[in-house]
Amino acid sequence: MLKFAPLALIGIAGLAAPAYAQDAAAPSFTGARVEGIVGWDRNQSFDQHKDGVAYGIGAGYDFALGGTAIAGLEGEASDSSAKVCGGAETVANPRLCARAARDLYVGGRVGTVVGGKTLLYAKAGYTNGRYKFTSDDGVARTTLAKNDLDGVRVGAGAEYALSSNTFVKAEYRYSNYEQGVTRHQVVGGFGMRF
Repeated sequence: MLKFAPLALIGIAGLAAPAYAQDAAAPSFTGARVEGIVGWDRNQSFDQHKDGVAYGIGAGYDFALGGTAIAGLEGEASDSSAKVCGGAETVANPRLCARAARDLYVGGRVGTVVGGKTLLYAKAGYTNGRYKFTSDDGVARTTLAKNDLDGVRVGAGAEYALSSNTFVKAEYRYSNYEQGVTRHQVVGGFGMRF
């Protein structure tokens, strides 16, 4: 499913094209939203790190707290191309690898509207990353486990309103999972509000 996320981004952008003409209404940064994301993904495990590409889809609902303050709930499903390895592929020092797969996130965010068209926010929540752990001693490659690792994600970002119902965003987030696996991501996205 997540392999088709780039196609979903193109589809969302195509649906949003008529919305650019509706700039007359001021953005409210409230209500339901959907978005596609893509960006840099650094996974760290076995005292090694590897960069890859993260991509996915998200949805949420934001509401006004009063003044320029906004709060919301959100969820995301993403995937990654990152694979972290350490070791030398020998019997004495087998090469251990952790391949990142799907990641599910649910959490909340709070922020403030700046200048009428920009939302600055911080986020936090629960994340569950799937990792495939393998060992290669130069003779045989063995799958050690396919684990779903629980973790915590924190981050911050900025969302800019292109129109009353379309936006672009940039976000940094850090995830800390079980078994010493961590992840840094910088992603960009395009979305629509309903």
